[in-house]
Amino acid sequence: MGALPVEESNQNRPTHTIRSLRFGVEIELVSISRERAAKVVASVVGGSAEYRGYVDGLDTWAVDDTRGRTWKVVSDASLTHAPAHLRAEVVTPILEWTDIEGLQEVVRALRQAGGRVNDQCGVHVHVDGAPFDAVALARLVKIVNKQERLIIDALAVNEERLRRYAKANSQEFVQKISTQRVRSMRTLNRLWYGKHNGHPQHYDPTRYRGLNLHSIWYDGSIEMRWFNGSNHAGVIRAYIVFALALAAKALNARAASGNRRDYDPNNTKYCFRVFLIHLGLIGDEFKNVRKHLMAHLTGSAAWRHGRPTKKGEANGSK
Repeated sequence: MGALPVEESNQNRPTHTIRSLRFGVEIELVSISRERAAKVVASVVGGSAEYRGYVDGLDTWAVDDTRGRTWKVVSDASLTHAPAHLRAEVVTPILEWTDIEGLQEVVRALRQAGGRVNDQCGVHVHVDGAPFDAVALARLVKIVNKQERLIIDALAVNEERLRRYAKANSQEFVQKISTQRVRSMRTLNRLWYGKHNGHPQHYDPTRYRGLNLHSIWYDGSIEMRWFNGSNHAGVIRAYIVFALALAAKALNARAASGNRRDYDPNNTKYCFRVFLIHLGLIGDEFKNVRKHLMAHLTGSAAWRHGRPTKKGEANGSK
């Protein structure tokens, strides 16, 4: 049986953009204590740092900012290469597009205060799942699956994180949503977990995917876990914008194919640039986003097969 297209009329469906979607970010750091990180966050967003003890099993400092939102700095047991007292995961409240610049100031302040990253650190971006129904979520999975090899290369996801914490899409899951008409969240839930799971637990093993839908049923968000650790404000912004662009594309598209595209390691920069443009990341506003997201790729961004040569000139790929 051939794959069934996931289609939905755009009539009476609101248009979502990267600017309209809400999000949250988790930033893993080492070389800085949770107390110090919380006080740095408070110095930027206002309020004061308070120790909240162990909350849901995590050693927690919190900052209630001047807008009544809570920022947290919690322990992270996965950062085993750093001393326990120098592991800090900064968890933002729910943010909006206009908050990105302020978040960048927080990141800069944490970096200046000594917050560093190592190969175990990651950045997780959560996109608000409220605008999504099962059809849109299935589209998102398919959009990611089609370009997943390219996404993993562009983000330079290291092998350890790919193996443990940011696994590729389950091809069995992709096949199921490609051959069945996924119209309800209950159906999607059953396909994701292998059975209906009405009471998901935080540390369910299905959460460790680059594109994590477990979080939809656990806390109402879509989590994207590919991103390597960073204390660079521009890189963090690029991660957020990319996640929002993927989400907006899935919400607004009429249909999506999950068939993986052919992969050529010799023109990844060109292919990923085309993908970013397809996601709407065009123009000077997103110039730095494109720069950061393509930094690890090879080849020419402008020419699929390398820059055309002039007579007497060797072929190049600038």
